[in-house]
Amino acid sequence: MQKVNAPVLAAFRIERLYVSQGHRYFGRHGKEPLDFPPLERGDVTCVSRRGILGDRFYNSPEDHKGQVTFFSMEVYELMCRELSTWDREPSVLRRNIFVRGAELDSLIGEVFSLQDVLFEGVEECRPCYWMDQAFGPGAEAFLRGRGGLRARVVSDGVLKAAAP
Repeated sequence: MQKVNAPVLAAFRIERLYVSQGHRYFGRHGKEPLDFPPLERGDVTCVSRRGILGDRFYNSPEDHKGQVTFFSMEVYELMCRELSTWDREPSVLRRNIFVRGAELDSLIGEVFSLQDVLFEGVEECRPCYWMDQAFGPGAEAFLRGRGGLRARVVSDGVLKAAAP
């Protein structure tokens, strides 16, 4: 019998939650992005093996590595300072769950619990060249190695953003 480790209890804070009903950039190389703005939510419903209800990646194949994406608010704030860009909301980064106090890379390969929902950290959410258009020049290079976490949903539940 294989021993299964207990899930890591994530002790970080959810600050922002976003869903997007469609893909803005996928398949758009050489074309303008589509008009699917991220929508901020106070809470989101996570469905095991399917993703976030109402999000563009909901119902992706079960083995999809990015059913949900996490991003660090500290990295966002540092990027704003480093690139002297203050007029872009976190939503332009197209990540679902913005957290504070997390070492997201440490969750790759781990099952972790956040607000009673289980996730499996899969890989870094690598930035693409669209980041320079969405956030500003230099964003793609800045985000290399700190683009966030792609994860799968392991159990059903609701996530809530902390009150401002």
